[in-house]
Amino acid sequence: MENKIIRIGCASGFWGDSNMAAPQLLASKQLDYLVFDYLAEITMSILARARAQNPEEGYALDFVSVTMRHNLAEIAKQGVKVVSNAGGVNPLACARAIEALVKEMGLNLKVAAVTGDDLLPQADALRAADTREMFSNEAMPAAFMSVNAYLGAFPIAQALSEGADIVITGRCVDSAVTLGPCIHEFGWTRADYHQLAGGSLAGHIIECGAQATGGLFTDWDQVEGWENIGYPIVEVDVKGEFVLTKPENTGGLVNRFTAAEQLVYEIGDPRAYILPDAVCDFSEVRIEDISKDRVRIHGARGSQPTNSLKVSATCRDGYRIGAYVSIRGRDAGPKAQKVANAAVRRSSGMFKRIGLPAFKEVSIEVLGVESGYGPHAKTADSREVVLKIAAKHDLAEALMLFLRELTSSGTSMAPGISGMGGNRPKPSPVIRLFSFLVPRDSVTPQVTLRDQVTDVPFAPGASFSMQATVMSRNEKPKEDAELVEVPLIQIACGRSGDKGAHANVGIVARKPAFYPVLKQVLTANTVKAHLAHVVKGEVRRFELPGIQALNFELLDSLEGGGMASLLNDPQGKAYAQILLDMPVFVPRDLL
Repeated sequence: MENKIIRIGCASGFWGDSNMAAPQLLASKQLDYLVFDYLAEITMSILARARAQNPEEGYALDFVSVTMRHNLAEIAKQGVKVVSNAGGVNPLACARAIEALVKEMGLNLKVAAVTGDDLLPQADALRAADTREMFSNEAMPAAFMSVNAYLGAFPIAQALSEGADIVITGRCVDSAVTLGPCIHEFGWTRADYHQLAGGSLAGHIIECGAQATGGLFTDWDQVEGWENIGYPIVEVDVKGEFVLTKPENTGGLVNRFTAAEQLVYEIGDPRAYILPDAVCDFSEVRIEDISKDRVRIHGARGSQPTNSLKVSATCRDGYRIGAYVSIRGRDAGPKAQKVANAAVRRSSGMFKRIGLPAFKEVSIEVLGVESGYGPHAKTADSREVVLKIAAKHDLAEALMLFLRELTSSGTSMAPGISGMGGNRPKPSPVIRLFSFLVPRDSVTPQVTLRDQVTDVPFAPGASFSMQATVMSRNEKPKEDAELVEVPLIQIACGRSGDKGAHANVGIVARKPAFYPVLKQVLTANTVKAHLAHVVKGEVRRFELPGIQALNFELLDSLEGGGMASLLNDPQGKAYAQILLDMPVFVPRDLL
């Protein structure tokens, strides 16, 4: 057991990821497990709508009809086990569909389903108990589309111990599909917190697929072969330490910076990364290059989980529509702004005349004049722009009226307007996220394998205070150092992502000597000032000295985030790129 290594490949970072991932990873002949991460908050609401229309749906249909159908024979031949949260809001139906496929193909594979996350039947009781949104303290809405608790990894491990070859879950934390196999293979207990943290970190690193192997990397020009980018493989040992790599003869890049960027992706306080099975401390994690496209990652620490579970609920909040219009010629930016203003005013006047309510929200962005950079924009004189205009309203018919008036700009407003014909958008429901906590003992996960149902209750948690975590301190500037102004990207790389209505930006020093400079020049206040045009709330800063990085939480920076946001970048994917262009002063001797 001491020298045992298990190899886990991740073939999906989201619902809709590349079809090449699973066959590529299987062709490597290296895997013990193949895992798939499908679920985001918005995915749950889409699947909930599908289940409402057909009780046998509510899962990722193409996981069965495409991914499993095309790869199941090879999976069975190699003896690779599969773990996926493709079950969405109906994991039992997904498991039944896979069982039917297994039978059709004449294979001998056992399929298990993990359930217990669906709390929609408890919504009325939770509302009566005055359950509040965990960030805004808002009261519960009148109705939900989906209500799902985040489960952990022990039910997955239980399913594997019962002999399952394929495990289908509903809403679990993304890293659980990787941690579950580790628990099963190494016999980790619920009290092995450091190992659980290490396995969770392995899952966190690979849960977004090729983002760990060069995708979205700051130094994109160093990454070759995007058309055949390698998907990630972790080689995990009994201590929870692991090597990150990818299949041979594939594109992409694995080094300590591609791995570090993924470590800081979509996290908050690295000393308190809260999961159902442990509270993880990633602040002292080390990432070391050991050979080409192989890095060793270790140093995760864990402690007892909290006494609560996070619940992700979604609800309807009217409708939205968005459209893009291209405009060319002199003063393209001002023309686009004038077109947008006119379309909104014209529609608003019509709403008033026929007795419709006003817009709930309107968002205007002019792409091509760096509107996303706010006061830092440098291309206001562009001769070619794209106007993005989006709006929310309680009534879909009001948004269709608005779209008609925007379309009429092609003959009644600015010269140079154009666009592809036949691509008019339609109103779609606004899906809003509502997050809250429930006692962990109020949720009981279950494993169903060939009609046998096993309860897998949570272990007791402990009280936890976020205020107890250690915040970072600013460095004092060196005295008498000659300073040179450079863009931040010269001394750091970074990545950003979303958590609901909030974003995070992780910044990694390019060499250890730059880390004190980062702590000096990147305070919560300087980041807040540079991104003031997008950040409406507080900015919080945390340190990861193990990888010489800083993480910033940007509260209330995505106008609701996900499907609730009208932004062109509702997940904050470009926020790191904007921050990396920030000018900073660095001692000349370090350069």
